[in-house]
Amino acid sequence: MILYKFIILTLYNVMKIKIIYFTFIYISIISNMNVFSQSDIKSSNVLKTQLIQPEYLKYGDTISIVAPSGVLNNFDNKIIKAINIFESWGLNVVLGKHIYDKNGHFAGTDKNREKDFQKALDNKNIKAIWCARGGYGAVRIIDKLKFDSYLRNPKWIIGFSDITVIHNKLNLYNSESIHAMMITGFEEIDQNNNSLSKLKSVLFGDDLSYSIGPNKNNKIGKSEGNIVGGNLTLLQSTIGSKTELKTKDKILFIEEVGEYAYSIDRMLYSLKRAGYFDNCKGLIVGQISNVKKNTTDFGMSINELILEVLDEYDFPILFDFPAGHEKTNYPIILGRKIKLDVTKSKSKVVFYN
Repeated sequence: MILYKFIILTLYNVMKIKIIYFTFIYISIISNMNVFSQSDIKSSNVLKTQLIQPEYLKYGDTISIVAPSGVLNNFDNKIIKAINIFESWGLNVVLGKHIYDKNGHFAGTDKNREKDFQKALDNKNIKAIWCARGGYGAVRIIDKLKFDSYLRNPKWIIGFSDITVIHNKLNLYNSESIHAMMITGFEEIDQNNNSLSKLKSVLFGDDLSYSIGPNKNNKIGKSEGNIVGGNLTLLQSTIGSKTELKTKDKILFIEEVGEYAYSIDRMLYSLKRAGYFDNCKGLIVGQISNVKKNTTDFGMSINELILEVLDEYDFPILFDFPAGHEKTNYPIILGRKIKLDVTKSKSKVVFYN
């Protein structure tokens, strides 16, 4: 009887040891699987930290014109002229299926604008996506767009104003894009327009640099960093969102149109309170156009307003950069590293290749 109990107790202890052993093995396997999964995740995030630069265009490439934002009323002549110019550059042009759709303020329904943009993103034969106009509407589709195919086959995305929200998204992927004129401006220009000729040079891989004349409000200094930014209203409206801009160690560009001075002041303070300027390397101020007049004068110019908001920072500030909602709208390669040199006599903005 004693021997029997001893055998039973021994078997019980052996079973306990085996259960503990196999439990330990199971936990180890699961832990290793989790570590492997985290490693994969980290690897995919590393890819996003590497600069993505789309290939420059060449003769015979295809580009797509899409309308992710406002409706294209009476745009036929502008589209035709744009196509003629692009074809003279040796490019093929594909129009988004729903580019002429109308849905109130928008160039078609959100779903159809999304479809057109997504199709252009996914088509590896399309080497650039040119936005027809801004206005409003890109924010309604940005979170539905999938950039998997784009990241495998990056292409130039071109536009400004409302397209800032798309530029911001690309910046999160550390991808370059081009802040430049859209199809809205094509009817009034010719092939020799400086904005257009510079844009062509950028798209086909030429070096890019600018020399800007003096401005008494410029804040003297030198800096280097990747340039990001766009329309001030869009930058302010995306604070706290999935496409909030990251400005640490970056040089920020802003432009605006049709706002009151107090609105510009408020938006700048919003950026300031959100930390946009805390670790910023510099500021380039583009065209602040058609500022509305309030019944009560704000009491200072837009340039003075900007300097007052940013008084505590020591980074260089360049005014009068020719980009924004005016006929002269020079291209900016957003995401590209630049050298900013602001002096009393003239200033330089040099884009690294």
